[in-house]
Amino acid sequence: MKFLLFLPLLALATAAISPAAQAQGTATTVKTKVKTEGQPSVKTKATVTPAESAPSAAQRPTDASIDARANALTVNMQQNLGLSPQQTEKVRAINRRSVEQVETARVEYRTEPRKLAAYIDDVGQSRLSAIKDVLTPAQFDKYQRKREEKMGLPNMQGAQGTPPPGLGGAGDQ
Repeated sequence: MKFLLFLPLLALATAAISPAAQAQGTATTVKTKVKTEGQPSVKTKATVTPAESAPSAAQRPTDASIDARANALTVNMQQNLGLSPQQTEKVRAINRRSVEQVETARVEYRTEPRKLAAYIDDVGQSRLSAIKDVLTPAQFDKYQRKREEKMGLPNMQGAQGTPPPGLGGAGDQ
């Protein structure tokens, strides 16, 4: 369940190389597209080649790509939540730090998906806590609702209801 809450960060982290491409040692093109409402699309395209050795400096994420992803997240939040200029800058710093941590972990743990998922979960928890400190209660509630809608997660009232038969309710003995 916690893993699903941080799916957006995982999506940022997984520019996965297909297993067939890894086996053949061929380059894979990774495309990303971020579309915020009322704004033009931001597209990135990169060619990735698998490496047998430790990550080199060329495999590390660039500051420009980190900034682009963090800014796209921030602009989306600014538009949807009506952030003040002070909140926007704080959220931008939080998003940049989180994207940088996730991208670095993606390279570092590229062969260890469980460690990567756990690390992304930790980064997501930290990001959520930091964002909660910056937003007003009303903004944070709206942010949570949008996240739940986007990821298809049940809202809190639904999660607290009676579980379906056979899924561990008090009456299932």
